[in-house]
Amino acid sequence: MNIKTSELTGVDLDRAVAHALGAPDDGNGLPCYSTDWGQGGPIIEREGIDLKRITDALWDAHMNNVNFYEDGPTPLIAAMRCYVSYKLGEELI
Repeated sequence: MNIKTSELTGVDLDRAVAHALGAPDDGNGLPCYSTDWGQGGPIIEREGIDLKRITDALWDAHMNNVNFYEDGPTPLIAAMRCYVSYKLGEELI
């Protein structure tokens, strides 16, 4: 079953981010990249992901150097979707 990166949330999004980072799933639980700024923030900084509030419930994330866009209900979700889309594609198998 395929899932669009733009639809990833929660643990599925965190798992996709971990996969994009090449982090092994050691069974000890995943970092919460999509809800914890301590985990997702360094990715945003390192990858140069720009965030823009569109409405109270919609954020846009953009990677200028590679022209990738994604959105989401929070800045971290939008940014992590953008990162996953860049690294793994717009649709995951």
